[in-house]
Amino acid sequence: MTALTEKTAIVTGAGTGIGKSVATALLKAGWNTVFCGRRKQVLDAAIAEAGKTDAKALAVACDISKAGQVDDLFETVAAAFGRVDLLFNNAGMSYKSTPIDEIPVEVWNDIVGVNLTGSFLCARAAFGAMRKQRPMGGRIINNGSVSAYAPRPGSVPYTATKHAITGLTKTLALDGRPYDIACGQIDIGNALTDMAYAMTVGVPQANGSIAAEAVMDVQRVADAVVHMASLPLDANVLFMTVMATKMPFVGRG
Repeated sequence: MTALTEKTAIVTGAGTGIGKSVATALLKAGWNTVFCGRRKQVLDAAIAEAGKTDAKALAVACDISKAGQVDDLFETVAAAFGRVDLLFNNAGMSYKSTPIDEIPVEVWNDIVGVNLTGSFLCARAAFGAMRKQRPMGGRIINNGSVSAYAPRPGSVPYTATKHAITGLTKTLALDGRPYDIACGQIDIGNALTDMAYAMTVGVPQANGSIAAEAVMDVQRVADAVVHMASLPLDANVLFMTVMATKMPFVGRG
C-alpha cells in the first residue's frame, strides 16, 4: 500500500482466539493493525507470531469496559496512524452454563461491561473518529456470535448481550449513512479456539444431554472478516453467519 491508500484497523481481544486470527489476517492483507487487549505481553507475542509484514502492527493494552482507557486507545491510534478505517468489535467474555437464579450479579455486570458496554464505548470512539477524519468514513464490524439468534442452555448473560449487539449493529448501520460509516455483524459458530475446545469434548444440549459438536478452523472467520473489511464503503455485509457446517444450530434439538 502507498501512503495514500494505507488503512488502519483496530481489533479488540486481539491477543488470543478469533481476535488474534483476524488481526493477523488484516495485517498480512496490508492493514496497519492495532492489536488491542488487556495484556500487553500477550499482544506483543501475537504480533511477533504474525511475522514480518509490509503493514505496521501496534500493541495497545486496554480494558474496553473502561471509558477512559478506550479514549486513550483511540488517541494512541490517532497519534500513530492518523485515522481509523476499521474497528472489529471482538472482545468478549462468557460464563459456564448456569441457571439464571445461580448466576452471580457480579458475573452479569462483568459480561455486560465487556460484551455490550465495551462494544458501545469502542464503537462510540470509532464513530467519532470516522466522522471527523478526512476522507470521512470507515467500517465497524461487530462480533455477534450465533448466540445473537439462538441461545445455548444456561447462557443468559452472554446471549442477552449478543442479542443487544444486533441492535447496536442495526442502529450504527443506520446512523452511519450520512458519514460513510458502514456497520456489519459477523455471527460465528464453533470456531476452534482455546475457548471453544470444550465443543470437541462435550457441551450441554437443548435436550439435556452432553454432546461433542463439529468445529471449524478459526482461519475461516479471519478470511470472512477480511472480506467484509475489503468492500468499498458503498457496500456492506450487514449480517454474515460463519459456522461449522455440521454444528447443531439449524433445526430442533
